[in-house]
This record gives sequence, C-alpha cells and structure tokens, in this order.
Amino acid sequence: MTANIQKFRNLSTAMSHSFESRCLLHHYRFLHHGPDTMEELLDRHVVKKEKSLDDDENELLNRQRLTSSRREALSLYRDVIRATRFFMWANSQGNLWRDVLRENVRKEFEEAQFERDPEVITRLLIGGRDALQAALDKLAEKQKKEIDKQRVVKCTVIVQEP
Repeated sequence: MTANIQKFRNLSTAMSHSFESRCLLHHYRFLHHGPDTMEELLDRHVVKKEKSLDDDENELLNRQRLTSSRREALSLYRDVIRATRFFMWANSQGNLWRDVLRENVRKEFEEAQFERDPEVITRLLIGGRDALQAALDKLAEKQKKEIDKQRVVKCTVIVQEP
C-alpha cells in the first residue's frame, strides 16, 4: 500500500509540476508576445497612413532632379562643343562646319532651356548623346577613309617617281 501511495505522490507531483510549468509558459507567452504599452497596441492594430510628401518636399525633389538634369545637359553641351573642333572643313556656303554645328547646338539647347518635364528632358539628353556618338563615329570612319586614300596616293606617287 505504501508503494501505491508513493507511486501516487510521484504521479501527483509530476502532474502538478507539469501543470505549473504549462501555466508559467502560457503566462510567459502572454506577457512577451503582446504589446507592452498602449502605443505598441495601437501601432500594431491601427491602420497607419502612408507618408505623403508635402508641397515643399515635392518641390525639393523636383529641384534635385532638375539640378542633376542641368548638370547632365551642361556636360552634354560641353562634349558637343569639344567634338565640333574636329569639323574643320567648309560647307557649300564657305562656312566652317564647326561654326555651323556650334550655332545649331546652341539654338537647340536654348529652346529646351525651360523644359520642366523630367521625361522630356531625359529623352532630349539621351537623343543628344546618341546623336553626338553617331556623329563622332561617322567622323572617325570618314577620317580613316581619307587616311587610306592618302596612303594610296603616296604609294602611287612613290611607285611612279623612279
């Protein structure tokens, strides 16, 4: 009988210990998985408004975009002016291509000076870069042909002299 009582005591202490640990665990989860303050409770369950930019912040962002676009436009303008140095021959009216190109570039940049739409500005900048690169590629190709022509002429002159 004492063996049964001992067995029962062991079983009851084990059950009470298990029950207490479950209660503590449940209490622990309840305390640490929920909000600690009212602000945390509200932050967790209230729908938050999306941050909207006010007019000043929008204007500042637009100015930053325009400033970077202005820098890019100025860089493109300088690159075009530098590239016109290579166009040293005259057109049919006797004007140097360099001067004609510089006048046209200046006119185009002045026309687009007051453009505010970022998409249009980007399109103009990309178009300008592409046009500049195409012109320089054509110029390099023509110069290579001229150099080859001059080599052929020199070779024929050297061959005919003796």
